[in-house]
Amino acid sequence: MNNQSSVSSTVPQRLQQVRSVMLRETIDALLVPSADPHLSEYLPGHWQTRQWLSGFHGSVGTLVVTADFAGLWVDSRYWEQAASELGGSGIELVKAGQDQPDAPQWLVDHVPQGGVVGVDGQVLAVTTARWLTGQLRKRDITLSTHVDLFAEVWSDRPALPAAPVYEHAAPYVSLKRNQKLDALRDGLRETGSDAHLIAALDDIAWLLNLRGSDIAYNPLFLAFLLVEEHRATLFVDRRKIADPLRRALEGDGVELRDYEAVSEVLGQVRQGVRLLIDPGRVTAGLIEHLAGGVVLVEGVSPVVLAKACKSEQDLKHVRHVMEQDGAALCEFFAWFESHQGKDTITELTVDEQITAARARREGFVSPSFATIAAFNSNGAMPHYRATPQSHAVIEGDGLLLVDSGGQYLGGTTDITRMVAVGTPGIEQRQDCTRVLKGMIALSRARFPKGIRSPMLDAIARAPLWSEMVDYGHGTGHGVGYFLNVHEGPQSIAFRASATEQTVMHPGMITSIEPGTYRPGRWGVRIENLVATRNAGTGDFGTFLDFETLTLCPIDIRCLMIEMLDAREKAWLNDYHREVFQRLAPLLERDALVWLERNTQQV
Repeated sequence: MNNQSSVSSTVPQRLQQVRSVMLRETIDALLVPSADPHLSEYLPGHWQTRQWLSGFHGSVGTLVVTADFAGLWVDSRYWEQAASELGGSGIELVKAGQDQPDAPQWLVDHVPQGGVVGVDGQVLAVTTARWLTGQLRKRDITLSTHVDLFAEVWSDRPALPAAPVYEHAAPYVSLKRNQKLDALRDGLRETGSDAHLIAALDDIAWLLNLRGSDIAYNPLFLAFLLVEEHRATLFVDRRKIADPLRRALEGDGVELRDYEAVSEVLGQVRQGVRLLIDPGRVTAGLIEHLAGGVVLVEGVSPVVLAKACKSEQDLKHVRHVMEQDGAALCEFFAWFESHQGKDTITELTVDEQITAARARREGFVSPSFATIAAFNSNGAMPHYRATPQSHAVIEGDGLLLVDSGGQYLGGTTDITRMVAVGTPGIEQRQDCTRVLKGMIALSRARFPKGIRSPMLDAIARAPLWSEMVDYGHGTGHGVGYFLNVHEGPQSIAFRASATEQTVMHPGMITSIEPGTYRPGRWGVRIENLVATRNAGTGDFGTFLDFETLTLCPIDIRCLMIEMLDAREKAWLNDYHREVFQRLAPLLERDALVWLERNTQQV
């Protein structure tokens, strides 16, 4: 089943509407990034403009529209999905990363001299806007950032979300709000800044010990924050803040203003004030409101690193959450195994059952992202998502990839497991084993303190590279503490920039998730979360290593055990021993039997 007929009947009409407005406004090319005024990964419906116009539902992609061309740039994670969803839309798939210019460079190369490129500056990062302006100027092309065509053509555009904001309170919070604000102000003085403008929603939520539900899967709320020496101003829909919380915020020196008032207040910032902004996490449209004479200090917010380095108290809660999450997964996998071959189970069923199992667990709030349950060929799409219109029945022989996670009051989880359905083939088991070898290699690694995270990527890839196998995505991303499932500053990906900001620090929680994808056949990914910790100091300095946090058996039916060496077998046996010891007290009946059977030594 597919939904191409509905896409074909709506997307071309929307493109035609947009092109009509572009013609009237003398815009030669329209740039539509996947972004909101906070440069979020997951977007409220109000800013799903790229999805609305293109019909492509992946979380990342950049759309360019001209009078005679429309192209969607996506990376390798989305090539198959985009090819399917764009069919009949009139939009061309552009495979980013295949020696082709990215969307901004394409605009520089193809817009006629003297033309105009339009984009909504409210959703365009300062860094991108500056680069694009500079490059376009060389060809006498104007970048117009005061363009929001969607206000006119998107008649049923969703309103801004209005969910209540609530406090992330004891016992889950290790530092009080005023302590975090004081630490931030100390950091500002070190940078020579008088004030700090924050637009990133997870930074604001962490700093103020607040959470919300304005964005699917992330416990965040729409807001801006201006922190000054003696006060902080939170720009938020004040209807979301109950009176007791408002009084608590005011007691900590946090004044509330309407969300839309941020432009007015920024226009009132005094001349000579040194304002810290992160040009990669603040939009061009936002800083356009600043009056002349405000001095911009540019750099990564001190909040980013403080948020990434979880305290020991935080990690204690995360370990407890991992036990709850692992127990939920055992209950799900026991159910799945007992119902295979007896009931019709689809990829959608997996999502429903795994979410239900988590919902029965202490402290569960929501999934941390849309569950990826992908059987055989669907697993070859790293960000595949089953829909009622297009999904597979899980039957026969092969591999089921399940990538899922939960938001709990005490932490955020993200785990991928491969599940044997029937009898997986030899090549499938070889792929699974190579991927596991890569995960084990990085999980066991020790590395010098101060190493930059992209430099660790090759450790996980080496077992795959040795067989001339590779994967297109990064190996690891940071994970928040009851916050975003993807957070920085660390990124274990060799294509990422190895800057000073990407250094690994104790307390960071990071995923390890190598993979292998064979289009049209199957995909493999195995993922655990780990915490960076001190490993000791010797003649060559201080070293770090990883504590594995995730607790869930690895299906050995998907493996070629003879491909594992003695150290890899020892790691797997030690891991399964710990999984059993920590999860068994939380389980009973079928789930406990399943756990015992799936943690046997190899």
